[in-house]
Amino acid sequence: MRGNSVERVTEQNTDHSAPDSAAAAAPTDAQRHGPRQVIAASVGNAVEWYDWYTYSFLAVFFSDQIFPGDDPVAKLLGSFIVFAASFLLRPIGGLVIGAIADRVGRRNTLTVTILLIGLGSLIVGLTPSFEQAGILAPIVLIIGRVISGLSIGGEFAANTTFLVESAPIGRRGLFSSFQYVSTTIGQLIASGLAAVLVATLGEGGMNDGGWRIPFIFGAVLSLVGLLIRRGAFETAAVASADEQGAASRRPRLFEALVRFPKQSLLIVGITIAGTIGYYTWTTYLPTYAEQNGGVDAGQALAVSTIGLFVFAALQPVAGILSDKVGRKPLLIGFAAILAIGIVPALAFLRSGPSFGGMLVVVLIGMVVLSGFTAISAAVNAELFPARVRAAGVGFPYSVAVALFGGTAPAIGTAFQQAGLDSAFGWYVAGLAVISLVVYVFLPETAHKKLDLGR
Repeated sequence: MRGNSVERVTEQNTDHSAPDSAAAAAPTDAQRHGPRQVIAASVGNAVEWYDWYTYSFLAVFFSDQIFPGDDPVAKLLGSFIVFAASFLLRPIGGLVIGAIADRVGRRNTLTVTILLIGLGSLIVGLTPSFEQAGILAPIVLIIGRVISGLSIGGEFAANTTFLVESAPIGRRGLFSSFQYVSTTIGQLIASGLAAVLVATLGEGGMNDGGWRIPFIFGAVLSLVGLLIRRGAFETAAVASADEQGAASRRPRLFEALVRFPKQSLLIVGITIAGTIGYYTWTTYLPTYAEQNGGVDAGQALAVSTIGLFVFAALQPVAGILSDKVGRKPLLIGFAAILAIGIVPALAFLRSGPSFGGMLVVVLIGMVVLSGFTAISAAVNAELFPARVRAAGVGFPYSVAVALFGGTAPAIGTAFQQAGLDSAFGWYVAGLAVISLVVYVFLPETAHKKLDLGR
């Protein structure tokens, strides 16, 4: 990536006329594109999604302690309403924190988001019970989830740009793939720790306070992530203090939407099929198989867990493939197969399949889904210039996820309750067709030079 602003800054710092300290501080190409950059990005993403899934896994235990009333179903519903509300805050986090990342740098912003992640998790872990604090208890929980919702939107915006900008030439797809590797790791840690605690403490122990342990552990993990991120290197050129003094040089909050409306709409179109496919196949699938096919809950969860391990391993493979053949073939293949295959796949799951049959279908779905997940960060980042990349990606992506991904379980359950078991598959297929059209007309960006300066 010779000739970009970052390398010019590096060359200036390493010039013989520059102070020795500046030369010593300038990162080498190996450092700017090294594994530490990937680890620094991945650790926060894993912690963020660990916290996100921990809340959903443990809501059944803490909802009875924090919300008022005698109806356990109503209390659980209250906890999921808070969860849904935090989901809707993601676009705000993507816009505001993304804009901060465009102004002060990706690395600096990532240190803030991981602290917010830990703070939100700690607040939930220390939330008093309704018996102890009355109405203050659910208010404290809401505050914790508001922080988490904002931080996850901002984490994605800064993380996406940081990962892709850290990649050496010809490796942006590979680096991009680690976003979903880390997401899956966070999900597996959350489910694994929750399962161990339930098996060790029992339901009584979890209700008495055992549910707090994973949230407090998440806060500790965020501190570990902070230490790792402090050693990372900035990826895009950031305006100097003098330049930032001129308002005209600083990216404004809505600049990406105003100057690049086409790219913003493309992000939404690109994400629709990917987010509905991801949340259907990695989160809602066990529930769907139980509700519609009478599949044993333990069997469904075991298949889902195996599928997640395979899914994580597939991401780098798909990322490397996209660096060789381009992004469009993978995206088009993903959307076409999803549109054609989702209806028969869900019909098969409704038939009450054996463990082996269900596992085969799930694994095929994970392979197909990887055509989107492994490269979505690269595709999104490649559409915007560095000046507004974080906010440009973060806001429209989070809007699409909130509208189509986060609502997938609720819409699927609503179809099931209405007696329209097969309708959810057609709903997913229709969204896949929308993205397929976008992918067909999407410009190929895999082999284009990535802008790293303003």
